[in-house]
Amino acid sequence: MKLGARILKTGIAIALSLFIGQLMHSPSPVFAGIAAIFAIQPTIYRSYLTIIEQIQGNIIGALFAVIFVLLLGNHIIVIGLAAIIVILLNLKLKLENTIGLSLVTLISIMEMQSGNFIQFAGIRFSTIMIGVFSAFLVNLIFMPPKYENKLYFKIVNTTEEIIKWIRLSTRHDYDHQLLKADIKTFKESIHSMEQLYTMYKEERSYFKKVKLEKSRKLVIYRQLNLTAKKALDTLKRLHRFENELLQLPDSFKQSIQDQLDSLIYHHEQVLLRFIGKVPTPSSGDKELNYINKKELFDFYLKHVRENNDHDNPHLYHSMQIIATIIDYGEQVEHLDTLITSFHSYHHNEVSVEEVHE
Repeated sequence: MKLGARILKTGIAIALSLFIGQLMHSPSPVFAGIAAIFAIQPTIYRSYLTIIEQIQGNIIGALFAVIFVLLLGNHIIVIGLAAIIVILLNLKLKLENTIGLSLVTLISIMEMQSGNFIQFAGIRFSTIMIGVFSAFLVNLIFMPPKYENKLYFKIVNTTEEIIKWIRLSTRHDYDHQLLKADIKTFKESIHSMEQLYTMYKEERSYFKKVKLEKSRKLVIYRQLNLTAKKALDTLKRLHRFENELLQLPDSFKQSIQDQLDSLIYHHEQVLLRFIGKVPTPSSGDKELNYINKKELFDFYLKHVRENNDHDNPHLYHSMQIIATIIDYGEQVEHLDTLITSFHSYHHNEVSVEEVHE
C-alpha cells in the first residue's frame, strides 16, 4: 500500500473544509468535509470543470429541497420523491457526476424539523460549498503528479515487456499459460496508458513556448501509445497462430524472426532517442530500413503459390501475421519520423525523471 497524491490531497481537503467550517461557526461542518470528498480531482483542469458542475448540482439540490419542504413538508416519502426528481434532472442536464453531492445537499436541507427553514437551507448550502471550494483550493496549491513521467515510463515498461515476449514467441520458447495471462495484463496497461495520456493532455501550460512543445509531445505520446498497441497486436497474432508459424517453411520462419528482431530493436532505439539517450541521426545519414516489407510479402506470395488449396485457413492466418508485422513496422517508422522532427525543433529538450510505481 502506498500514499498517493490523490489520497493525500483528499485528506488535506477534508481537514481544510472542516477547519473553515468551524472557523465560520457552521453548525454542521461535517457536510463541508463530505462535499470535499466529492470535489477532489487529479488535475487542476478537471477540478475547474468539477467546481462548475458541483455549483450547478448543489443549486439544484438546494432549490428542490426548499420547494418540496415549503409545499409538501419533509416526510421521508417526500424526501424520496424529491431525490428521484433531482436525479432525473441531473441526468437530463448531463450532470451525472454531481448526483451524489446534489442528494447530500437535498437531504441535509430537508432533514430540518423546525425553525427558520430558509435560513437553515442557506447555512447548509453554504457549508457544502465550503467543501467544494476547499477541494478546488487544494488542487490549485498542491502540484499535480507529473503525468508525463508516469506516462513515459508506463509506455516504456509495457513496451519492453511486450518486446521480450515477441522475441521469445518467434523462437517458440515460452510458457503458453504465462503469456496468456501477461497479454491480459498488457491490455490493462495500455488502458492505463490511455488514461495517463488524457491526464497529461488536460494539464494546462501558460507559456507559448511550453504550449508549442507540449502540443508536439502530445502527438508523439499518442503515437507511442498506438505503437505499443500494434506491438501487442503482433504478439497476440504470434500467440494465436503459433501452429501456423510452425508449419511455415524454414526460410520463411527465419525471415519473420529476423524482421521482428530488427523491428523491435528499432522500437527500443526510438524510445531511448526520445529522451536523448540515443543520438538523433543527422539529416545526411543514410536512412536505415529496419524491416524489409517486400521480403516478407514475397515469402508469403511464394508460400501461397506452393499451396494449391487456396481455401486452406492456414494461408489466411499466415496473411494476418504478415499484415500485423508490416502494420507494426510502419507505426514504428512513423514514430521515428515524429521524434526526429521533434528533436530538430527542441534539440533534445525532453526531460523525464524516474518514477516509482
